[in-house]
Amino acid sequence: MMTWLIKNRLAAFEKRWGYDVSYMRDLLAADSKAFWAFARVAKISDYRRDVPLEPWFAAKLVGAMHEDCGPCTQLVVGMALAQRCTQTVIGNVIAGDDVALPDDVRLAVQFARAVLAHSAEADPLRETIVQRWGARGLVSLSLAITSARLYPTLKYALGHGRSCMRVTVGDRQIAPRRGMVAA
Repeated sequence: MMTWLIKNRLAAFEKRWGYDVSYMRDLLAADSKAFWAFARVAKISDYRRDVPLEPWFAAKLVGAMHEDCGPCTQLVVGMALAQRCTQTVIGNVIAGDDVALPDDVRLAVQFARAVLAHSAEADPLRETIVQRWGARGLVSLSLAITSARLYPTLKYALGHGRSCMRVTVGDRQIAPRRGMVAA
């Protein structure tokens, strides 16, 4: 009964977002305990406190693009747009056009890149984030970056990774700048 319900929820998610969840079906078929363990960990992807929506999604996008340049990035774009993030901002994050980003979004993007590069540049950015949004804002961005990497990593590990593809943001087709991190 529970497996039937999970499969229905996966199908509904797939239909709503146009996102292939075959890797989750494979995980469920291989070991339902592993599926539930991943589901519990994946809840971190929803944590957002004290940081505005667009910077939070921007950090998620940078994390997703670092691991994936296709379906997972497209999924995050769709979710951002569904939450009313602006197409222009999301498109500029995907394109790597930092100059065109609002200050708070640029801060989140630069922080995410520096974190992913394990760069010392993250330190002053972290201080600015804490000053602007507090410790919970920093935690929100940190979990956004981390959680965005979970799904593509699992997909590739289970053999469901895809080659690069353009991402659609409104009417724009944008080639993600995969692995775009600070030097």
